[in-house]
Amino acid sequence: MKEHKLDATDLRILQEVQKNGRITIAELSRRVHLTKTPCAERLRRMEKAGVVSGYFARLDPSILDVAHLAMVQVQLKGTTSDELEAFNRAVARVPEIQSCHMIAGGYDYLLKVRTRDIESYRRVLGAVISRLPGVLQTHTYVVMETVKDELTLALPGA
Repeated sequence: MKEHKLDATDLRILQEVQKNGRITIAELSRRVHLTKTPCAERLRRMEKAGVVSGYFARLDPSILDVAHLAMVQVQLKGTTSDELEAFNRAVARVPEIQSCHMIAGGYDYLLKVRTRDIESYRRVLGAVISRLPGVLQTHTYVVMETVKDELTLALPGA
């Protein structure tokens, strides 16, 4: 929304839809103190501008048998545009990699990897992650406990 700055009402709408993506327009408008039509128009405008890029369900990894979580630092052999793009394309095809961030520092990427257990992780590391294009080395941190894992953004002024 570069052409239109978000105001305090927009931020309140975003805060509410982050809490509950299935909220009705009637309930949303009540919470942000607008009538339904202007509230719906604001939300549609923010969706069209890409501020809101989708709605999804939060799934429980332990019930789905993917509770093992590892953070993996990846160092590449080189970081030319072609090498980075090849790595990025390959990572996008690996379902166990939940997120991938290019980082600054001693490593090039930080991966969040979910598997059933440590044995499954070891197989994914050896057969998949270590064979991604350009991988020089990896360093794994197994998560013992998740203290905070927010899916919402802290919004300024909200």
